[in-house]
This record gives sequence, structure tokens and C-alpha cells, in this order.
Amino acid sequence: MIREPQRSVLLTLVDLLVGLEQPWVVTGSTGMALQGVPLEAHDIDLQTDAAGAYAIGQRLSAFGVTPVHEYISPRIRSHFGRFVIDGVTVEVMGALQKLIDGHWEAPVTVEIHRRSFPLEGRTVPVLSLVYEEQAYRVLGRIERAELLRRWLEDNPGQVL
Repeated sequence: MIREPQRSVLLTLVDLLVGLEQPWVVTGSTGMALQGVPLEAHDIDLQTDAAGAYAIGQRLSAFGVTPVHEYISPRIRSHFGRFVIDGVTVEVMGALQKLIDGHWEAPVTVEIHRRSFPLEGRTVPVLSLVYEEQAYRVLGRIERAELLRRWLEDNPGQVL
């Protein structure tokens, strides 16, 4: 479920990113909740390519907490930045890669998995729930992957 102020910040983000050359999507709980998955969203996660992360970082610089930089964790690496708009945390991840069997997979190509979701006269790009389910499974987040699998099975006509 998307509540205030997340809904308002999401609309602000869509407006701020109009005309961005690089592809981007809303992912994580916010992207899933927009598509009807029964989750409560608290922050907003954006996914893009490396250039997109820095371009979004420039557009959101007035809200910056952590500038976009290369970030590596034990299982994920990306170009990562954190911003806060009206009290809502917005995290940007560019060229996201997952460590699988000791090797970094190719960065996610968001255009392949991008779907459009209408929201108050705007179009919000979101990641496909089918892709999200697979990605959570690869990361070992089985509980979230199973939630998505069940939702996809129960709502075949609503899948973007």
C-alpha cells in the first residue's frame, strides 16, 4: 500500500525525472505495492544504469544524504546514492549486479523488465513482478520471493 507522503514523493520524483535520457524504474516494496502486492512501502527505491544513477543524483542533489558512489556489499554492487524528500528516503541503484556462485552477473538492464503503471495522470516505470520474484530468489530472500510467487499465481490478470 502506498500512503502519504510516499505517494506524493513518488509523484515528485516522476516530475523531477521527466526527460532523463537513461532508463529508470521504481523497484522494491514501492514498485510492488503500486502493482497491487499487499506490502506497505516505507522508502522508494529507484534502479537505473550507471550513468542514470549519477544523472538522477544530480537532479536530486538538493535532497542528498549520500552522494551516488560505487558501492559493494557481500552480495550486491552498484552505483548507490541516498536522498530524503519530505521525510521519505529515496535510494538510487545504478548498474546493479548480484554475486552468483562467486561471479558478478551482468548489470540489470532495466528496459527489459520495465513496465508502466498509471498514477494520477502520470506514468510510473516499475520493474516487472516476475523479474522481481526471480531477483529476490537469487538473493536468497525466499520469503519475499514466495510472497510474489503466490501473488502472481492469484492475480494473473493484473500482472503488468
